[in-house]
Amino acid sequence: MTNDISSTATAAPLPIAPGQWAMDPFHSAVNFTIRHLGIAKVRGRFGGVRAELFVGERVEDVRVSATIDLASIDTGNADRDAHVRASDLLDVAKRPTMTYRSSRVRGEGEDWTMEGELTIGDVTRPVTLAVEFGGLGAMTAGGDGRHAGFEATGEIRRSEFGLDFAPGLLGEVVKIQLDMQFVEPAAA
Repeated sequence: MTNDISSTATAAPLPIAPGQWAMDPFHSAVNFTIRHLGIAKVRGRFGGVRAELFVGERVEDVRVSATIDLASIDTGNADRDAHVRASDLLDVAKRPTMTYRSSRVRGEGEDWTMEGELTIGDVTRPVTLAVEFGGLGAMTAGGDGRHAGFEATGEIRRSEFGLDFAPGLLGEVVKIQLDMQFVEPAAA
């Protein structure tokens, strides 16, 4: 169940502290799945990811932004990855990055929804992600503070972003799964 916290007079406190949370690149991943020939899934990931999480005093102040280097695609097959990067497919020279900017976050407990805009090349479309808050965990001795874990899932339609190459060979829908950890801001 997802509630719009912004419309409630007595909104529950946010589950993490206000401030600028830094992405933990060693415990974060951006993965995707797409159908090949309509019969099997091909899975991949993007290694070049930068993300920021700003938490305000209220849910209305929460902002997430992410930039993904499209040339960092890794499907486990170097020849396929090179072909996907080429001008007849993804064309990373023309579309070097994919960016996401949240516009609204709502929910409570472990279940949240994040609305925002995804930009690939010169095309921007709204994308909503289902977000699961995994909780907070403290690093062991010598660590860098508490970490907050999130899983976000959603899907995009390739044709909406001008990526309508190889119809029939590749599926129209790309499923996205983000497993992200952010490090709590240091106490002032």
